[in-house]
Amino acid sequence: MTKTPAYRLGIDIGGTFTDLALVDEATGETMSFKTPSVPSDPAQAVLNGVTILRDEHGIDPASIRYFVHGTTLGLNTLLQRNGDRTGLLVTEGFRDLLEIGRLRLPDPTNYYVERIRPLVQRRDVREIRERLDVTGRVLTPLDLPAAEAQVAAMEAEGVHSFAIVLMHSYRNSAHEAALVAHLRARFPGLYFCASHEVWPQQREYERGLVTAINAYIGQRMKVYFDRLHAGMEGIGMTARLMTTKSNGGIMTAASAGAAPVETLLSGPASGAMGALACGRQAGYDRLIGFDMGGTSVDVAIVEGDVLYSNESQIGDFPIIMPTVDISSIGAGGGSIAWQDASGILKVGPQSAGARPGPAAYGFGGTAPTVTDAYVRIGLYAPDRVLGGGLKLDHAKAEAALASLAGPLGISTAELAQGILDVTTANMYAQFMPLMARKGLDPRDFKLLAYGGAGAQHAFLLAREVGVEAVLVPASPGTLCAQGSLSADLRQDFIRTMPSGQHDIAAALGTAFEELSKDARVWLDEQPVEVTETQLRLAADMRYRGQSFDLTVQLPGDGSFSEEAMAALHDAFHEAYRTIYGFADEKGAVEITNARVTVLGLTPRAASPQEIARVAPGTRPTPRLTGTLIEDGAAVPASFYDRTTLCAGHVIDGPAVIEAADTTIYLPGDFTAEIDAHGNLIGRLHGRATQSEQETAA
Repeated sequence: MTKTPAYRLGIDIGGTFTDLALVDEATGETMSFKTPSVPSDPAQAVLNGVTILRDEHGIDPASIRYFVHGTTLGLNTLLQRNGDRTGLLVTEGFRDLLEIGRLRLPDPTNYYVERIRPLVQRRDVREIRERLDVTGRVLTPLDLPAAEAQVAAMEAEGVHSFAIVLMHSYRNSAHEAALVAHLRARFPGLYFCASHEVWPQQREYERGLVTAINAYIGQRMKVYFDRLHAGMEGIGMTARLMTTKSNGGIMTAASAGAAPVETLLSGPASGAMGALACGRQAGYDRLIGFDMGGTSVDVAIVEGDVLYSNESQIGDFPIIMPTVDISSIGAGGGSIAWQDASGILKVGPQSAGARPGPAAYGFGGTAPTVTDAYVRIGLYAPDRVLGGGLKLDHAKAEAALASLAGPLGISTAELAQGILDVTTANMYAQFMPLMARKGLDPRDFKLLAYGGAGAQHAFLLAREVGVEAVLVPASPGTLCAQGSLSADLRQDFIRTMPSGQHDIAAALGTAFEELSKDARVWLDEQPVEVTETQLRLAADMRYRGQSFDLTVQLPGDGSFSEEAMAALHDAFHEAYRTIYGFADEKGAVEITNARVTVLGLTPRAASPQEIARVAPGTRPTPRLTGTLIEDGAAVPASFYDRTTLCAGHVIDGPAVIEAADTTIYLPGDFTAEIDAHGNLIGRLHGRATQSEQETAA
């Protein structure tokens, strides 16, 4: 009897394309492709992709047993500020919680900077009679009837989503819990969330902000997940709907509907997890993920594991929930080139976006972009059709470049080279300080290029920053979709520690014991199979008198003996020294928060077979030869079809390697080799290839 195939499906919804990665659980064989996104209905792009699998590849949707996807719907809703009108319920006397914020200017050197507009309008902030003190003791009882009347009045005004943020609820959630339960019972058609449910950490503004964001995007995310779930059922797909989270984990769609703020960086986090999995497969544990899309470049650091951040910035808003540490630098493929008042060539930050997009896309764009510069220097053969069926219009790219080259008094070829040089310089200027702030040296890392344009620009940046090598995965354009399949169940828990605690070791021990119990309960409630459970304990620490913390992973098993506490302090001093270059080892140290992260490792598909091999050092036959503009001069170049490359093949630049999901540009001062998994690894001339290193060893 023939066994019915079982598949795992990962999807990443981007602005231009929705990427799909289908993995056969038994063989590990992966099929990747792109389909156009539907900005007005993101769920439809997912359903279109599954329909293509069914109609064009013969994949029964019912045979897809595991489905995870990443989405930027919540992020885009927040950045575009087109979410639901939201009401904010606060403790009496704290109506201006979001208006005041932290009283910081976005740009301290600009006295004319515009004030950040709060997410919730002041007219939609209502005060609730209640009060707790800093220890959680009740000072003023909660007035439920008055709160109910406030919500009824706001509903009549058109408010349907509500965030509840009461003072010191991180210490005692009784008032918030009673209020949200009462309101959900009395107003079942409205959306309510409370800060102790979303993220119970001290800092009223930041805690209030993430709760307000959760309510602001909540209804739209719920509608999206309901629409996607109904569509899946309609085409016969029975797999449970999962989505990736900002912290690199996964969650059910039902959980995401209740806590959508956890999905803000869903897409970029999927890419970081894909970079981690790809690096491990290739045998590298120190990587710089370089995800270049249409608008920006996202950078994620891998040092054995991806780096995480407890304080990130998304648009105008500081986010205190744990996320994969993603930093945006430089310009993306859609970034527009322009001339400033002094006649200097600039690139970005304005972007042509997905629509109209670069002029070469043929969707109506007329401004010259980075992608048009790629076309002009010759990276795309005239017969080339990109993933998703997109054929570039070389004449429109030329016309767009000419509109700027004329005023600058240069040729379109010179302009294209200048655009790429400026873009690289922009990336360098932001990339090097970013690495310095993290206490990292780029020369200790390999650059892993992914995203639609990552492989086109990675070697140009690598040359400038001095990384050891560039790694291009077998399918860089769909790595985010693949990364969603490598993510595990992951949830973070936090407890703010009382200040001035006499026996901090005992208090920490109690906090970790209770948080660990909550973590295990949460994991047991998830309807997902796990093969292993891990608990990770950490503490937020700072020198007394400071305002910002460092998160330190706890050494050992989490016990709090005198020796363990000494080791924790040593770890803090070392972390502080790594970032700031010094440490005050005799200074008083405060512990502000206890953190527990639970991971439920999910089953993996079988490892794919290694690709075909040739003798190490073999030069493949190019598909065609042509000319590239490199460093301002025309040079002969070879064009290769990536599907014909085998392990052991070596390619000398200048060269272009064409694939369905991306284009790889290998400049003339690089040599690349294909490894056993189909990854392309490029190094500057003079640095040994992997096969040469193995031969020498």
